[in-house]
Amino acid sequence: MTVTYALIGLVVLVAFYGVGIYNRLVKLKTLVAEAWSGIDVQLKKRYDLIPNLVETVKGYASHEKETFENVTKARSQAQNATTVEGQQAAENQLNKSLINLFAVAEQYPELKANENFLSLQNELSVVESDIEKSRRYYNGTTRDYNILIDSFPSNIIAGITKFTKAVFFEIDTEAERQNPQVKF
Repeated sequence: MTVTYALIGLVVLVAFYGVGIYNRLVKLKTLVAEAWSGIDVQLKKRYDLIPNLVETVKGYASHEKETFENVTKARSQAQNATTVEGQQAAENQLNKSLINLFAVAEQYPELKANENFLSLQNELSVVESDIEKSRRYYNGTTRDYNILIDSFPSNIIAGITKFTKAVFFEIDTEAERQNPQVKF
């Protein structure tokens, strides 16, 4: 009889431990989703600034049509991305386009002195910093979530309950790792 109670007690402890692991997986999955939401909010702020920036530069450099079209196209692709991988690729393209836009702006001293342009550059710089912070938080929660999924014995619970690893939000190449240069 004592052995039976010991086995029942052991089964109950294992069940509670399994439920605890499951709850930790749910919590971390929710944190990953919340972190992605934070990135999404910052990216939307960035997308809202870009048309104003393009219009300001366009007033001084109207013959740079291809540059403006590339920025607009890259912004549209970034806004329509639905996966982390798709967002990552779209953001890489948008960063390249913004770098080209700022290179055009460098050719116009009167534009660089324009208050509106300087204000937009400053706002973009702040948003880029916020995106970086959001990305760091997302990648940190993704790391913790993925570690739990890979660790024993939580990997057994994760496999049974169909939890899958989250994808890190990274920038691919060293040249693309640099934020657009904002010079005053």
